[in-house]
Amino acid sequence: MSFESAGYQLLPVLPELVLAVGAMVLLMIGAYRGQQMTGVVTGLAICLLVVVGVLELMLPAGKLTTFNGSFIVDGFARFLKILALIGSAVTLVLSFEFLSDPSRRIFEYAVLVLLSTLGMMVLISAGDLIMLYLGLELMSLALYVVAASNRDNAKSTEAGLKYFVLGALSSGMLLYGASLIYGFTGTVAFAGIAAAVKTGSIGIVFGLVFLLAGLCFKISAVPFHMWTPDVYEGAPTPVTAFFASAPKVAALAVFTRVALTAFPGIISQWQQIVVFVSIASMALGSFAAIGQTNIKRLMAYSSIGHMGFALVGLAAGTAEGTQGVLVYIAIYVAMTLGTFTVILTMKRNGQHVENISDFAGLSRTNPMLAFLFAMLLFSLAGVPPLAGFFGKFYVFSAAIKAGLFTLSVIGVLTSVVGAFYYLRIVKVMYFDDPLTKLDPMRAELRPVLAVAGLFNLLFCFYPGPLLSAATAAAQSLF
Repeated sequence: MSFESAGYQLLPVLPELVLAVGAMVLLMIGAYRGQQMTGVVTGLAICLLVVVGVLELMLPAGKLTTFNGSFIVDGFARFLKILALIGSAVTLVLSFEFLSDPSRRIFEYAVLVLLSTLGMMVLISAGDLIMLYLGLELMSLALYVVAASNRDNAKSTEAGLKYFVLGALSSGMLLYGASLIYGFTGTVAFAGIAAAVKTGSIGIVFGLVFLLAGLCFKISAVPFHMWTPDVYEGAPTPVTAFFASAPKVAALAVFTRVALTAFPGIISQWQQIVVFVSIASMALGSFAAIGQTNIKRLMAYSSIGHMGFALVGLAAGTAEGTQGVLVYIAIYVAMTLGTFTVILTMKRNGQHVENISDFAGLSRTNPMLAFLFAMLLFSLAGVPPLAGFFGKFYVFSAAIKAGLFTLSVIGVLTSVVGAFYYLRIVKVMYFDDPLTKLDPMRAELRPVLAVAGLFNLLFCFYPGPLLSAATAAAQSLF
């Protein structure tokens, strides 16, 4: 093989290679210079993610494949990789305060986030079952460690252990499903599986059920959601923000790619699974959050519900439905990161407060923060004309066009129930008697909240760029 052909073979994985080498270099810097380099390593990690994002955008247009088709870079992969990189970079920005505490100067934190992001990028580009599993495990192993990164806190350690045990179970289910699919089709490539699965033999359907069960765990969809509230509450808040954004993007991406490119011939079989999981997630996410008093637990149930809404678009099984999923997940990431920025801002006398009652009277002590948080909550509830409304509008309209009327009606009804617990927080902020004033907002949190808030408020005036990017990304799968 000549150098030119070898270079061309590696061109599609260039961003991943740069990210892997960069993570190793930062690990060496931290290992040799000690914990005092934590801030520098975190800053360099953010720069590295920006560079990788630029490299991803500079790759040649069209569909690129390498490693015999097991690694695919198309419009769909590019869109979701950029979204995952944004989620990871913002998470590192939100983590500066957490890492500035002398007892928590862990340079490995940023390296683990980078390695997890590398896993996400591999996962999003997976073209066969082996690459899917490699990406999934690389992403998950780093997440297990990050969940327990606050070693002095019993809740954080418990969160990491719970996530690890249940994650290992889900990986086993996914592997079992993958081995069944390989056994009945004789191939691990998605394109080969699609050619073999013209008729849904019972063995293939069994394999598909186990495969999708493993992926449902990663997006915390019902009935594989049991880890989410405990891990969200126990993990440090910046880690929870990470869990709620970037890994969700990667898992939803591979869920969509597997369903639409490996099993287009048996859409009626997997559509039933997706519809059930979607309805269960929307219902549980809406009703279980009503009784929550801790804001992070509430956001956990909120994320379960939002994954249910995103799956409504996938259940349609059309290009329009896929476009709805992409628009939804992009808006969801912006809303979630904005909300967690507000949660990180909630400090009194140097101590973080996480109960909903702690937001009492925020409109009088910090009117701008209260306004932006209220707008983010209205958006999460799907109130027009905010960004969150458009996310729901696109997935529901795709489902209605695909004839899934019952799913759409249940989705709208659960959305109304879900609005209750978001509005309750707004009521606490605007109508309850104020508590003592909050500590001033840290400088690095301000731009994150400003961008998330403005995106949320102004999306209705200029939705074109996101919609056209999502449409092009969705078309590349069909």
